[in-house]
Amino acid sequence: MTAAPSAPARATTAPRQIRWLLRLHRPALCAWAVLVVGLAATLLWLWGPLTDAAATGWHQYHTRCWSAAPCRYDQDAILRYKDLHQYTTVAVLAVPFLAAAWAGAALTGRELETGTARLSWTQTVSPVRWLATRLTVPALLVTAGTGLLALLHHVVWSAGYHRIDSVKPWDDVPTFYTGGPIVVGLALAGLVLGALIGLLLGRSLLALCASALAVVPLWIAVHTALPHLWPVATSVSGRRAFPSYSGIKVEEGVVTASGAHRPASTCTIDLSPGCRALNDRRGATGFYTDYHPYSHYWPLQLATTGALLALAALLAGFALWLVRRRTTGTRPGGKAAPGAGTGTGAVAHAGTGAAV
Repeated sequence: MTAAPSAPARATTAPRQIRWLLRLHRPALCAWAVLVVGLAATLLWLWGPLTDAAATGWHQYHTRCWSAAPCRYDQDAILRYKDLHQYTTVAVLAVPFLAAAWAGAALTGRELETGTARLSWTQTVSPVRWLATRLTVPALLVTAGTGLLALLHHVVWSAGYHRIDSVKPWDDVPTFYTGGPIVVGLALAGLVLGALIGLLLGRSLLALCASALAVVPLWIAVHTALPHLWPVATSVSGRRAFPSYSGIKVEEGVVTASGAHRPASTCTIDLSPGCRALNDRRGATGFYTDYHPYSHYWPLQLATTGALLALAALLAGFALWLVRRRTTGTRPGGKAAPGAGTGTGAVAHAGTGAAV
């Protein structure tokens, strides 16, 4: 009588796959750790000593340099703060591109190109579990690292706002995206998008380029949809003034006698006789501006992040369905159903089965 396989042996399959995945991508893991630790240390330096030094330098400038007479102030501290703040902002914004490029090239594209993925599918791991493991572990690492960097960047901005003249307002595009969970959602969506592109192309170099480029339209779509994911505030004025607002402008136009708001991109204030004549023909009684004030900062962040997480889940579901559909005839144990594809690299790399 043949004994049935023990449950503990099957239970250890997933941990073994995770350990093997971490060993396989150890260089990428080390590079990610160096990036996160280095940026975090720089942001902590910005948050503490550099913020105080730059604030002191700006205070000296405003108190001593109000006239044409020569003055002395700590210009080096101001420039050092400005440069490091810009460098760290660009580095955090680059994370979604890096995650997508790595996922497309190394996570799926290279595995399909060399044939080790299909070899693994026919031995001990089902294709769906293979892909699920490769998405789950990097997603956790990307979420933890990017979330830490976004939190520190927001803390740095809060510490320098109103104290340092070079600090951008909250609605500045790089500042807004870097200092909240949106950049985490973009990184996760980029990771899954890159893995999906790697599955579709099956070539590491081609998938690397395509995955990085695919983040550009994703970012444009997010930036276009973001103002419409939360109800706007409206500021209205008469024809002799311009609506006052502070924040992200969504729309502007004229208010008619019936109270209706008609969008307009020109002559939203009577600055010239031509504009006055045009607004008379429009029947305008005033002007309006739809915008998002600072109180909408976190609602916009959370709503956009939720949309990105939903998109990432949809892309992950499609990727799992695609793998399942392409490997329907493949069964563990090295046997394939009739008609199942073998892949171009499965035979050539059969000798690497021990490593998998």
